[in-house]
Amino acid sequence: MAPRPGAAPTPFVVPIRSLGPDHRERIAAHLLALDAQDRYLRFGYMASDEQVRRYVDGLDFERDDVFGIYNRRLQLLAVAHLAFAGDSELAACAEFGVSVLTKARGRGYGARLFDRAVVHARNEGVQMLFIHALSENAAMLRIARNAGATLERDGSETEAYLRLPPATLDSRVSELLEEQVAQTDYQLKRQARRFRQFLADVQEIRQGVREARHKSGV
Repeated sequence: MAPRPGAAPTPFVVPIRSLGPDHRERIAAHLLALDAQDRYLRFGYMASDEQVRRYVDGLDFERDDVFGIYNRRLQLLAVAHLAFAGDSELAACAEFGVSVLTKARGRGYGARLFDRAVVHARNEGVQMLFIHALSENAAMLRIARNAGATLERDGSETEAYLRLPPATLDSRVSELLEEQVAQTDYQLKRQARRFRQFLADVQEIRQGVREARHKSGV
């Protein structure tokens, strides 16, 4: 995947998967796991559980794109939302938002999701990517600044915008390869999770048999 302008190459690979309607509950679980401060930084207000669920229920996967980073337990550690303008006159614009669980901070997940969103936005013909964040959201603004975005502060809020170059063959192939890697990684994690559950069930059955034999004196 093409790196952000002026950014050093990422020294590790993080599978990033496109998320669809089937992932809605896991997206909700991710956002509900954010503490009050993180919800405030993500949404710009102190979002309640009901407001978070309303946001998730309203995600339009036909119009927008959502990306996520899963751990081996299929828990979403980080989620990015690339929102496209519904107005045809603003079709060349999109907005980026991201959230990362506290336990997954410091691994560069926010920046990796931004890189992924930038490549996809380019391939979709987006020319201007916006980030609307609270001025105190240092992590989000650092991602924007490192990407070469222009930042305009207006009191408690900051608007960042980044002009994107046109799509290239390299950007299109990079996205296809990255999505394939992410899909494979997700399927392997699903299989591993099911196998761990199978082993746990077998162990539970064996334990039950041993206890039954002990009680019967066999």
